[in-house]
Amino acid sequence: MDELDSLFGRLSKSRFRSRFHLSAADKAYAMQKGRAEINDHVDGFIRQRLSPADPANDGKQTPMRGHPCFVAQHATATCCRGCLEKWHGIEKGRALDEVEIAYVCRVIDRFIVSQMRGNAL
Repeated sequence: MDELDSLFGRLSKSRFRSRFHLSAADKAYAMQKGRAEINDHVDGFIRQRLSPADPANDGKQTPMRGHPCFVAQHATATCCRGCLEKWHGIEKGRALDEVEIAYVCRVIDRFIVSQMRGNAL
């Protein structure tokens, strides 16, 4: 069993989290850019918007749409530090370390890849 299987199992039981899916436009954008470029975007968004100890507008910093990453962040509870603490056990009040950034990026990548394959959360 993959380390993320348990997380995605819990997320699939959340009425709120399981309602997020990539739109046709999100999928087209992801196909056009490719997985590597999308993952570069994800890394940049996480470092800028989620990684700081006290992110600007925490709890409201992640748009609901506009990039596959944003949809994925809401689906995977990696959208703000409160959700990151509640769902992933990564406490607020300190900057994310490199291992945690890589973990968040891996979670988001798994959601996007799953959606591109047509799988639900």
